[in-house]
Amino acid sequence: MEPRYLTIKQALLARIEGGILAAGARVASENELASEFGVSRMTARRALDALADEGVLIRTQGLGTFVADERPSSNLIEIRNIADEIHGRGHAYHCQVLTLEAQAADAKQALRLGLASGGEIFFSRLLHCENALPVQLEERWVNPKFAPDYLAQRFGAQDLTPSGYLNKVVPLTEADHLIEAVGASETLQSLLQLAQGEPCLKVSRRTFGPAGIVSYAQLFHPGSRYRLGGHINY
Repeated sequence: MEPRYLTIKQALLARIEGGILAAGARVASENELASEFGVSRMTARRALDALADEGVLIRTQGLGTFVADERPSSNLIEIRNIADEIHGRGHAYHCQVLTLEAQAADAKQALRLGLASGGEIFFSRLLHCENALPVQLEERWVNPKFAPDYLAQRFGAQDLTPSGYLNKVVPLTEADHLIEAVGASETLQSLLQLAQGEPCLKVSRRTFGPAGIVSYAQLFHPGSRYRLGGHINY
């Protein structure tokens, strides 16, 4: 039997997906949900907090809880497996492996990974989909020293992603980000199913382990169907 808070969470997700609760709509309070589902206020709060952590709801003290913008959201502060993000929204995840190979590092790639130019690096290109709709094209260059079995992985099988795999084999210690809006090439437009002239949101991310740079990734998202955000406590 699943925890009661998950029952409330799934019910709210179903109402949002079904259009009963639109973006910006106010969600029932903890007391109202507790009464409706016959649970404690703490259980209802846990369901609302879980959806807020996943970016589905926005909780504002003194005003209430509201449905967030309908675009999927990724947290910039925490590096999460995109498969987990999508499943957390109650959606289906799928990915297509476009490229998975060893390459000789050019000068730019070598600099990003802290390697000598011409040395071997691993490269992967994956298309991540949410409910069969593309939400991210991931291009990643990996230092083989830290993930020697990278090319042997079956990305997509059992929701395995490059980020999820690297988090398991290398204890990541830090990361840096660069975010920018970019025009879409014909390839990006086709893969991400973009409208003519629609911009992309590009995140360039470099991750570090205790002994050096693990990977460098470029993540492209449809500008109209994705957003990035986070919450900082001071």
